[in-house]
Amino acid sequence: MKITIKQTIKLGLFACTLTLSSCALRTVPSDYASVKLDVIDNNTLGNGKVLIYNGAGVLHKMDNTARLNIGLDGKSLGQIRPKEYVIVDLEKGRHEFTALHIDMVNMRSKHPVDINENTKVIKIEPTITSNKLTITNILPEKFEQYIERPETR
Repeated sequence: MKITIKQTIKLGLFACTLTLSSCALRTVPSDYASVKLDVIDNNTLGNGKVLIYNGAGVLHKMDNTARLNIGLDGKSLGQIRPKEYVIVDLEKGRHEFTALHIDMVNMRSKHPVDINENTKVIKIEPTITSNKLTITNILPEKFEQYIERPETR
């Protein structure tokens, strides 16, 4: 059986398409309304207004596995891509965050978080084996490069 150049090109295109789409995570709509603030700093956040951002590292950005679908108390908070953030108004008390990213398999994790008047900033990031959530209460470095997550995609 002789393999032609045309067949080789088709096979190569198929392999590239399969590779690039294998780590794609579908966007999910948010069930929460985001809060719009004119100025975002430690003075405007807190008392229920919490900034949640995707703190993915360079390795996850390179292979397109940095997108995170976030759930909050059983409802969808939507997808947060690298260098994106969303501000939500949360009641004081315990909340459960779920995070999902795809890196060949579904990497899903649950994170219980206690929200109080001092909770301002939450960083969620994909890791090699799961996801990590950290209450930092400080804006990320180079925050001016981050964008607010669009309401619709």
